[in-house]
Amino acid sequence: MPPAKRKSKSKTAKSKKKTGIFGSKRRKKKSFKRRLLRLVIILSLWIGLLIASMLGYYAMTLPSVDKLDVESSVPSIELLAINGIPVGQYGRRQHDQVTYDDLPQHLIDAVISTEDRRFFNHMGVDVFGLARAMWANWRAGRIVQGGSTITQQLAKNVFLGPQRTMKRKIQEMMLAFYLEHRFTKEEILTIYLNRIYFGAGNYGIGSAAAFYFNKPVSELNLYESAMLAGLVKAPSRYSPLNNTELAGKRTDQVLINMVNNNTLSPAKAATGEYDLSLLYKPTPKKTHYPYYSDWIKEQLPEYIGTTEDDISVITTLDPDVQQIAARTLMRYVKDTQKRHNVTQGAIVVMSPDGAVRAMVGGVNYKQSQFNRVLQAFRQPGSAFKLFVYLAALEQGFYPDDMFVDEPITIDQWTPRNWNNRYVGQVPMDNAFAYSINTIAALVAKQVTMKRVNQMARRLGLDGELDPNLTGALGTSAVNLLQMTTAYAHIANGGKQTSAYGIVRVMDEGQKVLFEHDKGNLADVLPMDVTSHMHDMLVKVVQEGTAKQAFLDKERVAAGKTGTSQQSRDAWFIGYTKDYVIGVWLGNDNNAPMINVGGGGLPAVIWHDIADKIQVPSRNTTYGTYQESSQHKSFWDKIFGTD
Repeated sequence: MPPAKRKSKSKTAKSKKKTGIFGSKRRKKKSFKRRLLRLVIILSLWIGLLIASMLGYYAMTLPSVDKLDVESSVPSIELLAINGIPVGQYGRRQHDQVTYDDLPQHLIDAVISTEDRRFFNHMGVDVFGLARAMWANWRAGRIVQGGSTITQQLAKNVFLGPQRTMKRKIQEMMLAFYLEHRFTKEEILTIYLNRIYFGAGNYGIGSAAAFYFNKPVSELNLYESAMLAGLVKAPSRYSPLNNTELAGKRTDQVLINMVNNNTLSPAKAATGEYDLSLLYKPTPKKTHYPYYSDWIKEQLPEYIGTTEDDISVITTLDPDVQQIAARTLMRYVKDTQKRHNVTQGAIVVMSPDGAVRAMVGGVNYKQSQFNRVLQAFRQPGSAFKLFVYLAALEQGFYPDDMFVDEPITIDQWTPRNWNNRYVGQVPMDNAFAYSINTIAALVAKQVTMKRVNQMARRLGLDGELDPNLTGALGTSAVNLLQMTTAYAHIANGGKQTSAYGIVRVMDEGQKVLFEHDKGNLADVLPMDVTSHMHDMLVKVVQEGTAKQAFLDKERVAAGKTGTSQQSRDAWFIGYTKDYVIGVWLGNDNNAPMINVGGGGLPAVIWHDIADKIQVPSRNTTYGTYQESSQHKSFWDKIFGTD
């Protein structure tokens, strides 16, 4: 018996020794993997169920596509001012529906090569195109390409509207797949071209061909087709009636796209020429405030997509302010044209919250529909220093910090003062008030141009900005609306401010299709930075280069002058408690003016407008102006008065 017991113990010991601690670990690992796998499966099932439910809900709420079978027409658009007075009426206009057989092959190739080069090969959503666009946007650090197909654009514009939400994007893709299933490629392209907006109130390729070239679609030549295809991306910006040079460049790009897509030979692309001076120029429609009305019309598709219902658009326009601004600009340009070689100008007036009250895009709309508030990109000169000193204040500089104004060379660049004088030691606020270039260059060097340009982008400038130190003196090309909006941030107490002109859009049944949402304004600038900059801007008017903009002690004015090299551009952008006003003077051919600087004629024009316009009513017909509590508290803190 004892030996048998020892044998049994020995066998047990061997078994334990063979299993050991490692065997226990292996069992635990297998158990953990099973639990993890089970958890992953359960989570996947729940996620799949949630996605399926979401897709099911989105599918149930998809709009009907039956309206695609109805012939389209341009709706009647009524524009109303802030007080309910009609601004413009654009009547309903039927136009011939274009069939696929009416489309010249080069027009088809131009549109597809530019908007959706794989149109005939995808099923509504182009995965490769989407990946290509995401890669291009990632490399550029901003959105430079879109990945939407023509079918997706059709779904968005006709059925869904421009809202940038996940729901809208998913429904857009679902509709695109459905449209591809229901219609042929030729039908989709035809419907698309009959629906999209080509600018100047023209919906559809038939209307656009007649408007821009006074001919039917079937007679469009290669260059004309390329030009119309180029309008789809930005109808107002690339309109040949607004900017022939930019329209020509855009058309050339479309021809390049066709070559790259193997639908046009390089030799034939080189022969595609068109004399833009022969472009058909329709008589401008009569409207009370054409520059403003054009701006509103061009925005409508962005907010409500395409519609066939008659609509009313309530705008932020104040007719009294608009008339004062237009008459003032016309009078001063006319009186000084010969003496100072000033032929053009532009003015925009807005409330501190960004509501545009007046927009004068030039001295004569009949002679030129080019809107210089929006479409003229010019050098702002010292008006750009706003961003230099804001960046400095945010980095911890103070208005009374001392600098030495003297001849300097920075990185082989020698900035010079406008009067070629140097004053030695000077506080930073005086350097700003008297627009001393050497100090601005020194400040920009210390805070870096990267931070200066980041500040400019934060306040709404979205174009190409000069990365070099010379950019501190205003060498980047900007437009008047963006610059005026940037200054409005200070008048608005450092709160986020965007220019807008549409308050509400309603259909015939008074259903609201769009309404501007002010929401809670985010802080863009700290209060101490905003207050310091406000004080510096006030000093410019009271003691510095803009004394001619001074109003009176009861009505405080603040702003900044700007003059580009050889007086090719002269700016004054300033504000009171109630209005922000931007003024630009120059010549379309970029010719120098004679003895015109930002502190001269632009400041005088600004003063006359600000002096004449009344404080805006807080109780308008549509309640479109309501002073924000943030804006009121800012001015209370600065002046101790409401």
